[in-house]
Amino acid sequence: MRPPMLVVPWIKHVALTSAALFFLNSCGLRLPVKSEPVYAPVAHVAPKPKLGPDRKPVPQDPDVLIWLLADKLHTGMVFPFDWLVESGFVPPEGFGNPRFVSMSWGNRDAYVEKRWLSPWKVMRALFTPSPSVMELIEVDWDVAEVVPHQRIYRRLTDRKHGPEIAEFLNQCTIAGANHRPVTIGPSSWGKGVLLESPQHYFFPRICNVWTAQAIEACGGEMNPWLALGADGVVKQAERPPNHFEKIWDASWVMPKTQP
Repeated sequence: MRPPMLVVPWIKHVALTSAALFFLNSCGLRLPVKSEPVYAPVAHVAPKPKLGPDRKPVPQDPDVLIWLLADKLHTGMVFPFDWLVESGFVPPEGFGNPRFVSMSWGNRDAYVEKRWLSPWKVMRALFTPSPSVMELIEVDWDVAEVVPHQRIYRRLTDRKHGPEIAEFLNQCTIAGANHRPVTIGPSSWGKGVLLESPQHYFFPRICNVWTAQAIEACGGEMNPWLALGADGVVKQAERPPNHFEKIWDASWVMPKTQP
C-alpha cells in the first residue's frame, strides 16, 4: 500500500536531515560549548581546604581519580564532587555534599518516563532536535558498590583540568532565577536530580557523545564519530593517551548458564 502523501515529505525530510548530519565533521558533532561562563564566580562556594595537625592547609594531590561507567548501550561518568565544585561547577539548589557524583546525559523523555519510549518518540528523539537533560546523582560509597551491574573503568586525571570539565558541565545546564541549574525532576535511580539542558539530543549527537566530550574536557582524546555506541567510547577510553583501566565488570560475578 502506498504511504499517505503527507508522510512522504516527512520521510524525505528525515532522510535528508540524517544524511546532512552524517557528513558533519567532528567539530559539528560535538556540543557547541561557549567560551563565556554560564554562572558568575559568586554563584557557588568552594569547599574549605583540609587542614593538617598544624592547622595549615594539606597540599592537594596533583591527580584526581575519575570513572567511566558503561552498559551495553549507555555511558556515564563519576567525578569527585569537591574537585568539581572547587573548579567552578555549580550544583543545583539544595544538592548534598557527596564524595562523588554520577553524571550522564540524554533525551529528556527517556529519563523522565523511566520506561521504553514509543516508536514515535524514539524516531522523534533520534531524527529531530529534542530536549535533553543531564542527570546528577549523589554517590557516597565505592563506585563499584553503587553500580555493580555496569562495566567500570577509571583513570588518574591531572587536577588542572578541573575548570575545563566544570565549565563543560555548567554548559550542560540552564541557569534559573536563583543562578543555579534548573531541575525538572528526580533522577532515574539513586538520590539525584535531572537538570534541564540547553543542548539538543538527536542522532548522531546522542548520549555517548556527551560522555566522549566530558573525557576530552578531562584531558583525554576522543573521536566523537567513534563514540556513538558504548563500546566505541570504552575502546577509545582504554587506548593511549586516555588509559582508562577496567576495574569491574558485571559478567565477572554473573552465574554461568547451564549447558
